[in-house]
Amino acid sequence: MKTYGLKDIVEMKKQHPCGTNRWEIIRMGMDIRIKCGNCGHSVMLPRREFEKKMKRVLVSAQDTETKA
Repeated sequence: MKTYGLKDIVEMKKQHPCGTNRWEIIRMGMDIRIKCGNCGHSVMLPRREFEKKMKRVLVSAQDTETKA
């Protein structure tokens, strides 16, 4: 299972129409809201659908907090 958390930057399988593939997780619960790293558009997906469409975590917010 892929592990991810709030404020993580993730890569999705399909590219956003604006041309980027970087998304930030801005809300977690039954649904997950992600925000495009380029244009700022946000999308809400059910958790199951998000897990299918997510490719990998690019930047973990937890790693960033421990370094600071």
